[in-house]
Amino acid sequence: MAVASGEIVDLLVVGGGINGAGIARDAAGRGLSVLLCEQDDLASHTSSASTKLIHGGLRYLEHYEFSLVRKALQERERLMRMAPHIIGPLRFVMPHVSSLRPAWMIRAGMFLYDNLAKRELLPGSRSIDFRKHVAGKPLKKTLTKGFVYSDAAVQDARLVVLNAMDAKERGATILTKTRLIEAKQGKQYWDATLQSTQSGETIEVKARCVVNAAGPWVASLLSGALHTSAQHHIRLVKGSHIVTKRLFDHDHAYIFQNPDKRIVFAIPYETDFTLIGTTDVEYSGDPSKVTISEEETAYLCESVSRYFEVPVTPAQVVWSYAGVRPLLEEEIANPSAVTRDYRLELKAEQGLAPVLSVFGGKITTYRRLAEEAMEHLQPLFGYMKAHWTADEALPGGDMPNADLAEFHRIFQQRHAWLPVALAARYARTYGTRSARLLDGIHDVAGLGQLFGADLYEAEVRYLMRNEWALTADDILWRRSKLGLRLDASEVARLTAWLESQQAQAAPQPATMLA
Repeated sequence: MAVASGEIVDLLVVGGGINGAGIARDAAGRGLSVLLCEQDDLASHTSSASTKLIHGGLRYLEHYEFSLVRKALQERERLMRMAPHIIGPLRFVMPHVSSLRPAWMIRAGMFLYDNLAKRELLPGSRSIDFRKHVAGKPLKKTLTKGFVYSDAAVQDARLVVLNAMDAKERGATILTKTRLIEAKQGKQYWDATLQSTQSGETIEVKARCVVNAAGPWVASLLSGALHTSAQHHIRLVKGSHIVTKRLFDHDHAYIFQNPDKRIVFAIPYETDFTLIGTTDVEYSGDPSKVTISEEETAYLCESVSRYFEVPVTPAQVVWSYAGVRPLLEEEIANPSAVTRDYRLELKAEQGLAPVLSVFGGKITTYRRLAEEAMEHLQPLFGYMKAHWTADEALPGGDMPNADLAEFHRIFQQRHAWLPVALAARYARTYGTRSARLLDGIHDVAGLGQLFGADLYEAEVRYLMRNEWALTADDILWRRSKLGLRLDASEVARLTAWLESQQAQAAPQPATMLA
């Protein structure tokens, strides 16, 4: 076992979403001993159910969230440099509908968006004529003018995994399929009981501090396993998305305004698809069982059909997903207007081991959140090192000048035997870590069994060995989106192969291995 029963760690991080993984990475790099436990797979819930964007949040300006937007825009530039393989620039087109928002308001908002933070990597906003611009082709002919601005797209679940990988490489222990079932607060330590959700095996560990990064479960973890309470509260809001076959032939995304003042995105996705989202619906059920409703699917189809010349119907949906956002509780009726900012609450009662809880947040600001979490904990760990994450690449992102295009060109030259599309996918998925995936392999035959699409055995083994992948869903929907391309029989074959590999593995539970 990577963790011995009774072992003492500085931080026990509960939750393997983006905030938990980001905090674990930051803390490990500062010299703290860290153990992260996640009851399911990394990024199983909210962190893999986003709109796949690293963005400032243009619409938040309408709610006067200037500080949040500035912070997010600053992080957008940093993250693009840290992980250029999984985060890339994306231009957004907003058709102008004068009855919804006047042109002067949109121009003012985009001017602020361009200038609230230093911008070096992305072009600014401008007006466009749809009669001349490629983005006008799929739109209704009554739409003649619009605006274009910049943000970035991200492989959200991979961002979580890369943070966990970096945390591990800096000394952290990462336990997936492992639940915190009980923690007793003592004078110096928390006495915590962790249980494998696969084998039922339990271990006891001591932690000088618990970090509650459980997302939608932050409150229930406090009142349950931690036997304490908090000052802040969260509001659960469901966001759902649909995916269709590609609806347009260019590389721009759309941001559409709706009569209800909400916005919906239509984004080029995984080469052959279009991602449409999101909704904002109050949610009170189990966050692990959230699903899109027929009403949400209809709403998203109707929203984009107001703008596209060819209507989008529910029958075109090839995949859908939903997630629960744990937003800060506010006295606001409209879920869309609830802040996407975060609060950190440190409960450090005199003479008792502390707990730090994370309320709210968005994927774009996760690194800043982790840095602020460490600032809260600095008085407790005087030996902690200084800030370090702002300029350090994530695994695979350490390419010269953060230039994915140049890296891809050289990578393809060095591995000329790889099919062109596969080389491109490896480059934008694994970046410089592609060399580890292909170590000792010199031809397509060396990649091993083909499970479907372009998923070979060598990649599956890499994901099992380096990225905590255990199931077909881990591989097809979080480490990649190849689930969009494999049919049921291919998924079954992959599942059977994974089960056979696990049966041959060492008797120790995979969940308790670092």
